[in-house]
Amino acid sequence: QVQLVESGGGLVQAGGSLRLSCAASGSILSINRMSWYRQAPGKQRELVAGIASGGRSNYADSVKGRFTISRDNAKNTVYLQMNNLKPEDTAVYYCAAEILHTVRFRDYWGQGTQVTVSS
Repeated sequence: QVQLVESGGGLVQAGGSLRLSCAASGSILSINRMSWYRQAPGKQRELVAGIASGGRSNYADSVKGRFTISRDNAKNTVYLQMNNLKPEDTAVYYCAAEILHTVRFRDYWGQGTQVTVSS
């Protein structure tokens, strides 16, 4: 059994910062890519940022220069530092990870954490 648990969401004013965390637990043999997605009301879920096991990262254009993804492989945890937040960043943020649990890698998702940015 594998679980992803997110934390760190909340309400913040525009221009503020939040740091999201997502910890993977359970019977984990290895983790490849870890990612953050978000879904705003009435919109499709979109990729915010992803990071490979070796540390290479990529970002959506809308968050480049404001968000930073990082990971602690020893703790099976991925982080998303969000600075200079804007009202359009308001969404439920989900973490995802490609995890080797038994015989093959598969994608696991967290339950989501709400981020609300007020203007």
